[in-house]
Amino acid sequence: MAVLVALGAFLMTLAGGWTAQRVTDRRHLVLGLAGGLMLGVVGLDLLPEALEAADGELFGVPTALLLFVAGFLLAHLVERLLAARRAAHGADERARAPEVGLTAAAAMVGHSAMDGVAIGAAFQVGGGMGAAVAVAVVAHDFADGFNTFTLTTLYGNARRRAYAMLFADAVAPIAGAASTLLFAIPEQVLGAYLGFFGGALLYLAAAEILPEAHHEHPAGPTLLCTVAGAGFIWLVVGIAE
Repeated sequence: MAVLVALGAFLMTLAGGWTAQRVTDRRHLVLGLAGGLMLGVVGLDLLPEALEAADGELFGVPTALLLFVAGFLLAHLVERLLAARRAAHGADERARAPEVGLTAAAAMVGHSAMDGVAIGAAFQVGGGMGAAVAVAVVAHDFADGFNTFTLTTLYGNARRRAYAMLFADAVAPIAGAASTLLFAIPEQVLGAYLGFFGGALLYLAAAEILPEAHHEHPAGPTLLCTVAGAGFIWLVVGIAE
């Protein structure tokens, strides 16, 4: 049953990517929406789940929050190192590094695989729990597909690479759900991963995607798209609960 539900996530991911690549003439609106979706996924979905799963503390701070900060700082460090390398070779520091886009998309693929694992684990608990998790995952995988395609192309990668990462992101929930037939990931490990990934994703949204969305474009419509993206994730989380 979990694998069949994951097929729905597969289709929704492809639908999100298709939507992102069809509206290239309104790129600033696409980026504004992507930033809002990423903000909503991090603040309303990933971080609460991480805090619940990784409930330990280190020096009075929840482990999930420490890893969240670590993920944010690592994303910043990677981007700065790539910028320094481009500058050393005479490139414009403002130029986009394809490696950043591919790394971010690969992280989205890993997150989607964890979505599949979450579906499988929830169905092991019970049908009701599995259905609730499935609704949340299938709905927000539209945002995952949208963001995967947007992130890959934003950093200068060719469309064929973006399509390849989109397909990998679509297949990942099926692979994740199928893996639960063999083993289960410990809850603490899953929570740690979600916290770390959430920090990296927030950095990309706040430091890269949203500034690019507002660059040389009217702020009003773009801001509305950002708010709509975050609101959509809030709606999905609320329905799932």
